Amino acid sequence: MHKNHTAHARKFLNWLGAALGLVLLAGCDVKIVNLTPTTLRENPSEIYTISARIENTAGNVVAGSIVPHLIIDGQDLIMKQSQGDLYALDYQLPPGRNEFKYYILVNYKTSTNDGVPIDHEAYIDYVDVKIAGRYVLSLQADRGPVGAQIGVSGSGFTPRDIVYFEGTPARTVYASPTALNFFVPAIEPGHSYKVTINGSTGSADVGTFQVDVLNIQASPASLTLRTGERQSLTFTVPITAPTGGLLLDVTTDIPDSVIMPEVVVPAGSSGVTVTVQGGRAGSGSLVLKGYGAGTVTIPVTVQ
Repeated sequence: MHKNHTAHARKFLNWLGAALGLVLLAGCDVKIVNLTPTTLRENPSEIYTISARIENTAGNVVAGSIVPHLIIDGQDLIMKQSQGDLYALDYQLPPGRNEFKYYILVNYKTSTNDGVPIDHEAYIDYVDVKIAGRYVLSLQADRGPVGAQIGVSGSGFTPRDIVYFEGTPARTVYASPTALNFFVPAIEPGHSYKVTINGSTGSADVGTFQVDVLNIQASPASLTLRTGERQSLTFTVPITAPTGGLLLDVTTDIPDSVIMPEVVVPAGSSGVTVTVQGGRAGSGSLVLKGYGAGTVTIPVTVQ
């Protein structure tokens, strides 16, 4: 009785080993390399290309026998050979969808010594794809000084979007769903920063931006005013301000004592003059960060 159980167990293990061998061999003659990204950019046609490379790894696949099926939304669609071992199919997503799931099944035949072809199949598991309605196509420039206005083109932008330089927000101007502008914030120059766009619809990577050193001169180098008195203050930079101008982010530690407008070097110019008016009596400074050695300080006294 014990011997019969042992014999049956051995037969079962032999059968299981053979079955596993068949499973391992199934699909080994071809290799499916999925070439479709898991995130695709939204387009007005709502047509998306699914592509794959199907490689004859064993060399015994019957020529012309490879038939790749795209299984998507309950449909069995035949992928077309584009060139060589590349296959693709354009799929139109139903309206209102922002994701889909699919898998690829390949039927093929292999040749044998007696000339009788054998049917096989190989497949890849389900793939989840998301449609990105919000993305960045290009950055107008990848380097510039503090205060430079830079454009971003893409899709899905909103008025609530803010550009960040590794956690430091930049002044951001919404132009349209496909365009944003930002001014390089007052951060330490001479470094590259990772730039992202954050908003109510999520975050999007913009790329990296090199903040260049820019020397700036202020004349006069200090100000002494009476309350109500006005005096001109000129800022000069060694470059021509780019399109959109160069924003000089001037801050002060005595906001009640200094009255002055926003400072922007006009596009095509290398300097700007503004009028500073004395407010309440006090002593402090006007400060520009991100220029020269890092900070430019203009002492101010209002009597």
